[in-house]
Amino acid sequence: MNDFPGTGGRDWSIQDVARIAGITSRTLRHYDDIGLLKPSRVGHNGYRYYDGAALLQLQRILLLRELGLGLPAIAEVFHRQADPVAALSRHLDWLGQEQQRLARQAESVRQTIETVEAGGQLMAEDMFEGFDHTQYKDEVEERWGKDAYATSDSWWRGMSAAEKRGWKSRAENLGRDWTAAAGSGVAADGPEAQELAARHVAWLKSIPGTPAAEGGGNIRGYVTGLADMYVEDPRFAANYGGAEGARFVRAALHSFAEKQL
Repeated sequence: MNDFPGTGGRDWSIQDVARIAGITSRTLRHYDDIGLLKPSRVGHNGYRYYDGAALLQLQRILLLRELGLGLPAIAEVFHRQADPVAALSRHLDWLGQEQQRLARQAESVRQTIETVEAGGQLMAEDMFEGFDHTQYKDEVEERWGKDAYATSDSWWRGMSAAEKRGWKSRAENLGRDWTAAAGSGVAADGPEAQELAARHVAWLKSIPGTPAAEGGGNIRGYVTGLADMYVEDPRFAANYGGAEGARFVRAALHSFAEKQL
């Protein structure tokens, strides 16, 4: 039996875990088969049982699945992040940021509905609250400094509503094209992917405050570092159809950086 905090040494049958977690016993058996989640013990009758540590592992799996990661990518995350509490803390921070952003979006939409119903004047500044890039503030400041974030943030807030929509549309189109290319089976170092990589770098250069925009420093390192982050951070991977798409983008950008930057 286990000594996982708060469980009192208890474990749960595979049927109980499936019911509590809202998944199937077949899914749990599959996780066992691929080595992602092993039961804490197997009874003499062949039934699988899971202790508190296994439930913690399952919670992480389900969280990462919700973020768009495939099972191979989740296995990679577990290999890199052995401390489950630290990993869950990171997930919790992200969920809190997403909760705040979605709350701002919901309030923005609610105000738009009320204004339209009342025949009032729509305010563009209010309509797009919660749709900006501030969710990445900590990552930008940690990697490239406070000045980089302040410059890009000032640029963003100085744009008109139409300019913001145009920029977002450009980013969304790029993400869709990357996802389509990754799913089509083209080579990451082939002409189609390399054209997308060139578009991607041009897009990065359009953001003031970044090393790409400044035109100096280690642009190759900046681009490849971002490409690695697209795979490492599920928030970014989701922009490219999930972990597999993000790995394709990373390979294409690394190839482009090596040849062109």
